[in-house]
Amino acid sequence: MANYTQMGATANVKAYQGKLKGIMVTAASSTPTITVYDSATTTTTKAILEVFTPTAATNYNFAGSDGIFFTNGLYVVISGTVAMTIIYD
Repeated sequence: MANYTQMGATANVKAYQGKLKGIMVTAASSTPTITVYDSATTTTTKAILEVFTPTAATNYNFAGSDGIFFTNGLYVVISGTVAMTIIYD
C-alpha cells in the first residue's frame, strides 16, 4: 500500500528505505524546481531525481516500473512555488 505526503516546501518525507511511486504537481510557478534525494537527513549527495522543472496539473508516475528504490530515506527540495503530493512506499 502506498503512502502520500502533500508538500509545498523542502522536507524529509521518509527516514528509511522505500520506493518512490510518483509525484503529482497541482501548482507550479515562480521558477519552480523539484529535486529528490536518497537521504534520511538534509544530505544532497545522492540524487534520485536531479533538478527538474515541474508543470502544474501533471502526474509524474514511477509505479509502472514498481517505483524507484531508495535505501536511506526520501528528502525533497523545492524551490519557487510548488504544491505537490509525493507517493511512496
